[in-house]
Amino acid sequence: VGTNLTDLRLPRKATVRELGGCMGPIWPSYYGECSALMFVVDAANPSQVSNSCVQLLSVLSAAQLASVPVLVLFNKIDLPCYMSLAEMKSLFRMQDIVSCATQPITMLETSARDGTGLADVLQWLRAALRDPR
Repeated sequence: VGTNLTDLRLPRKATVRELGGCMGPIWPSYYGECSALMFVVDAANPSQVSNSCVQLLSVLSAAQLASVPVLVLFNKIDLPCYMSLAEMKSLFRMQDIVSCATQPITMLETSARDGTGLADVLQWLRAALRDPR
């Protein structure tokens, strides 16, 4: 319980704050200092898809995040039971979400365990932080 902080050099310093889904009620207290948002979804847990979608919609509707670039990460693609990017996009109705959102939204598949997609995440983060809001 709590938040995890990690500093990255991209080349300028960026602090990444991890706030788990159970901490959703306190997320808004961090929106004011947010320059980019990475929203991680467990692609191997179909029972959490609807809850994750509701949380994502809540985040996207926050006025303080109206222009913050968003990266939705479908994680755990290393597990045999993961849902593909196409399946996750369909379940989340990502086409509808992207068309209604005020923020630019990017989606990637990742595996934090084996590193798949993490280079793309760092590339996105560098680009997102290049243009301050």
